[in-house]
Amino acid sequence: QVQLVESGGGLVQAGGSLRLSCAASGSIFSINAMAWYRQAPGKQRELVAAVTSGGSTNYADSVKGRFTISRDNTKNTVYLQMDSLESEDTAAYYCNANLTTRTMPWIPRDYWGQGTQVTVSS
Repeated sequence: QVQLVESGGGLVQAGGSLRLSCAASGSIFSINAMAWYRQAPGKQRELVAAVTSGGSTNYADSVKGRFTISRDNTKNTVYLQMDSLESEDTAAYYCNANLTTRTMPWIPRDYWGQGTQVTVSS
């Protein structure tokens, strides 16, 4: 069993900052990419940022220069530092990890966190 637990969401004024964390735990063999997605009301879930096991990153154009994704492989944790927040960043943020488990180390699968709400007031 694998769990992804997010924390760090909340209410912040426009221009402010938040830092999201997501810790993966359970019967993990290895973790490939980790990522953050978000979904605003009435919209599809979209990729915000991703980081590979080697540290390569990519970002949605809308957050480039404002958000920074990082990971601590020793803690199986991924972070999202969000600066200069805008009202358009308001959404539920979901952590995603592509990983293999000890019982099936040859089959990578995607796992999701439960989501954490970020609300930016203007």
